[in-house]
Amino acid sequence: MPTNLYGAGDNYDLAGSHVLPALIRKAHEARAASADRIVVWGSGTPRREFLYSDDLAEALLMLLATDWERLQAALPSSRLPLINVGAGKDLAILELAALVCEVVGFRGRVELDRSMPDGTPQKLLDISRILSLGWKPRTGLREGIAKAYQDYLATRPAVAA
Repeated sequence: MPTNLYGAGDNYDLAGSHVLPALIRKAHEARAASADRIVVWGSGTPRREFLYSDDLAEALLMLLATDWERLQAALPSSRLPLINVGAGKDLAILELAALVCEVVGFRGRVELDRSMPDGTPQKLLDISRILSLGWKPRTGLREGIAKAYQDYLATRPAVAA
């Protein structure tokens, strides 16, 4: 079971994207327009965990390559249990917004729209099972956001002059 994913090929559409790609687009567009702020929904306090998509791919390949006996020894059960794949740490949405703004180079303020819903207070997976098999994520959040931002720049629609 993967946590919140982001990375190359993500959906940056503000109407249908998830929080991290939406923040990348908002920060980029605000910087390009010399805006003084971006707006983030909710209180900024909900905590989320994020995993770069390439790290999930590596985890899945590792699990597929692990022999059945090793999996059963590491994860005793009558049947193979659910294995969470995540970063093992979370941060508040307001902290995420600040980090995205820093990576993108937007120097304005982050304004909270508290009339919008927060959602679940925290989403953080217990990744102890996959860690016990020797896997851990390789892409830190700052590095992953920078890679995702480069992907956004390379794939966004051209703006008409």
